[in-house]
Amino acid sequence: MSNASWVQRDLKHVWHPCTQMHDHESLPLIPVAQAQGLWLSDFDGHRYMDAISSWWVNIFGHNHPRLNLALETQLKSLGHIMLAGFTHRPIVELSERLVDLAPHSLTRCFYADNGASAIEVALKMSMHAWHNLGFPEKHRFVALQNSYHGETLGALSVTDIPLFSSTYASLLTPQWRVPSPDCSHLPASAWEAHSLQCFAAMEALLSQEHLNISAVILEPLVQGAAGMRMYHPIYLQRLREACDRYHIHLIADEIAVGFGRTGTMFACEQAAIRPDFLCLSKALTAGYLPMSVVLTTDDIYRCFYERYDSLKGFMHSHSYTGNALAAAVALASLDIFEEQKVLEQNQTKAGWIAQAAIPLAQQPHVARLRQCGMILAFDLVNEEGLPYDWRERRGLALHQAALHRGVLLRPIGSTVYIMPPYIIQQDDIQHLFTVLQESVEACTLAPSSGLGHAGAPDTQVALP
Repeated sequence: MSNASWVQRDLKHVWHPCTQMHDHESLPLIPVAQAQGLWLSDFDGHRYMDAISSWWVNIFGHNHPRLNLALETQLKSLGHIMLAGFTHRPIVELSERLVDLAPHSLTRCFYADNGASAIEVALKMSMHAWHNLGFPEKHRFVALQNSYHGETLGALSVTDIPLFSSTYASLLTPQWRVPSPDCSHLPASAWEAHSLQCFAAMEALLSQEHLNISAVILEPLVQGAAGMRMYHPIYLQRLREACDRYHIHLIADEIAVGFGRTGTMFACEQAAIRPDFLCLSKALTAGYLPMSVVLTTDDIYRCFYERYDSLKGFMHSHSYTGNALAAAVALASLDIFEEQKVLEQNQTKAGWIAQAAIPLAQQPHVARLRQCGMILAFDLVNEEGLPYDWRERRGLALHQAALHRGVLLRPIGSTVYIMPPYIIQQDDIQHLFTVLQESVEACTLAPSSGLGHAGAPDTQVALP
């Protein structure tokens, strides 16, 4: 069947995520027939380099033989059983491996189905732990401005992007926000000082309200959905010290930045800190299957460990918690990390990306180019160096220009980023940046589409 046939059938029944479906009256869907390595192929024979790891999950490329074999092998013995009252080899081994990799003292693994669900677990577990300890007044949370932690109601309560949260305000529990330490507008030499300066607002709030605060939640080093806003590890160090001082939990949402994206296995390592809760998903299974996990400490675990009639247990569950297939492929992914020295290779590849970006940074419509490990981002600006009007949908125009040239990019409003699979090679990077430069020229020189994106004037983060 052709692309057109699949698109016609899709649009009769499928409601796509994070999408204004009206767009598809003029913006064709791309049905993917198969995927291999960096490349997606449609039914009409066109290929697209997956430069964003299919929403940041697919770290070792598509159809990886090692990961395929792990799934095939696991299918021969066990697909899924409930994890309440039962266990199995893959989940035990995965938990052992994660504890060995994670910052010290994170010794307990609680599994869920996706990133937002992991955030729900961490929020509930933090508040519930304080309740069990006799501090029920510690039930509120602190998040950064421009934070994104997911779209279930608890996660959305600590998300600060109006596009996602404003409509549902009446359903959400109000939480505190403090200014983001975003350094994206500054040269790298100024990041540390700016991050320290921004921490003053966090310190003031924690000092004043610590008796009512359960936890601070943040995305370490990179605020992804806010437009790849980056900051210095010193902020995490100061936050860890303050949370200890005021007896507040620290929740690290590494759903997007974990597993090597920032240059270390976990972003928290760059600040040499240990959160009380580490939330992981996306790359956990190398983009193969839905799974998430919250790692926490024995101290937290002991807050719930009592006789049943104490009613202190953590009665939270998901039907597919600890799925054996997902755990098996996650184990295979960790084997690849170890055996192929992926983190070391990524340091070299991050250098290639930085070099390839030098000509791009000279383009007049490119501003605030920044990089953290295997993540590179920049903002599209007009001739005066100002952000484009959100209604012009310049990011969408770049998305279309890149697709026309065989590369999948999905800008966040006018923020363009790459987050490629780790199998990318130097020639692929050069090709990617050639397409980026051509696409920037195409989307900034062409007349505006005049179409408003799915967001609103007060947000720059809407996806096309």
